[in-house]
Amino acid sequence: MYRTIRTGSPRNAVSVAAVSSSTKRLPASLKAFQAAWGRPGFACETGDISVGDDSTVLVGLGDHPPTQRSLRLAGAKLAATLHSMGASAAQIDIPLHLSGPLAKKPAEAAQAIAEGIVLANWRQETWRGTAAKGEAASGTLILTSSNAAVRGGLRRGCILAEGSNEARRLSSTPPNIASPAWVARQARAMSRKLGMQCSIISAAKAKELGMGGLTAVGEGSANAPCLVHLTWKPKSAKGDTRLAFVGKTVTYDTGGYSLKVSNGMKGMKYDMCGGAAVLGAMQAIATLKLPVEVHAILPCAENMVSAGSYRPDDIITMFNGVTVEVTNTDAEGRLVLADALAWTCKKVKPTQVIDIATLTGGVVVALGSWCAGVWSRDAPLRGRLESAGDDCGEQVWRLPLWREHRDFMRAKHADLWNSGPNREGHPIQGAAFLSYFVDPTTPWAHVDIAGPATTDTSSDLFQAGPTGFGARLLTELAAGYEKK
Repeated sequence: MYRTIRTGSPRNAVSVAAVSSSTKRLPASLKAFQAAWGRPGFACETGDISVGDDSTVLVGLGDHPPTQRSLRLAGAKLAATLHSMGASAAQIDIPLHLSGPLAKKPAEAAQAIAEGIVLANWRQETWRGTAAKGEAASGTLILTSSNAAVRGGLRRGCILAEGSNEARRLSSTPPNIASPAWVARQARAMSRKLGMQCSIISAAKAKELGMGGLTAVGEGSANAPCLVHLTWKPKSAKGDTRLAFVGKTVTYDTGGYSLKVSNGMKGMKYDMCGGAAVLGAMQAIATLKLPVEVHAILPCAENMVSAGSYRPDDIITMFNGVTVEVTNTDAEGRLVLADALAWTCKKVKPTQVIDIATLTGGVVVALGSWCAGVWSRDAPLRGRLESAGDDCGEQVWRLPLWREHRDFMRAKHADLWNSGPNREGHPIQGAAFLSYFVDPTTPWAHVDIAGPATTDTSSDLFQAGPTGFGARLLTELAAGYEKK
């Protein structure tokens, strides 16, 4: 695949157009695509692609009005075709040949196509060794269009998808490299490159501040925990919106003394997918130069087993003074998030705060891998999240958070326990626990991405592994406040 994909103004480019399966005769405006139209087997179904010659490609859009989802899939298949052709540039005029609602939204259509191209192109090649199969990524693909709105949409799509790909790079990095300190270095590098501010709260400082959850989870590891605070505060920021994204960044999760059994530890490097999604979103937000103030807070820790590890039956005091009886050291994500949320509400004073995490296996049982679960009692914030998810294809589904759920988290020997005595409403327990660490007057949403954060099987859009879910969702959410 390509090493890089970007927008630009190339001298020569492969022309890419589209037709629906209901098209009976090729329009006069597409006569240059006659050879592609006449290829045997080209039925114009969604994602069908026909190469006319070295300079023309025709994409099928099926018999229904195209959606952003179908255009992403078409873009994904187009990426492989262009690479096999050896194309270094493509003029994407598909949005100019659409029917249905997207016919009047060429920029949105172009964005979806570019997202599909860039997402499908990604591979983790950092550890490509001497026994690797296949060719390494090479070359550059430049996307352009004859239409200005389409060019703008292509650029935006590339930026959002690159944010997702950055999240995939981070979360696929192995745990012998991706320690809390490594995550902090990645954030610092991003801040320098894109004009953000970055500060780090060390393990010693976290303990001094009373972050009992972050300290407890990380104290069993030789890699000390930390809290990363990344700020995008442009001079062009409009209004008083101050968004905060809090991402669970457990760089490896053994379960602690509540040790994961059998093969349950495999893939636990992905327990930092929430934090990775936040960093990916910050990259996209800063690259797009959105005029919105955004804070990223990453509580980073490695949940290991040692003589110094925290135990079931321990009682710890959190940043906001709430005491927690530990019943399960494998319910560690909510402990690091709780301290981060309480600190964020006190120090950042956000107008809205969203936490995102691979928090529970229960949400996968409830919703599968098709969407994330969302808990929020603030209807406007929840509506914005749902709308952002619909726009980018990273959808969320509301689950309940009632007083009864919060009461269930009250413990016998401390204020709360970190996990209830049974698994009833397991994903809701996590949200109910976290609700005690957010200022009641601050609009808050909890997003559990344990299902869609990774995939075991490759598809047109994603290779097996992390999907970067959440990066585009948070970017689109922030962009929605630009339009406020």
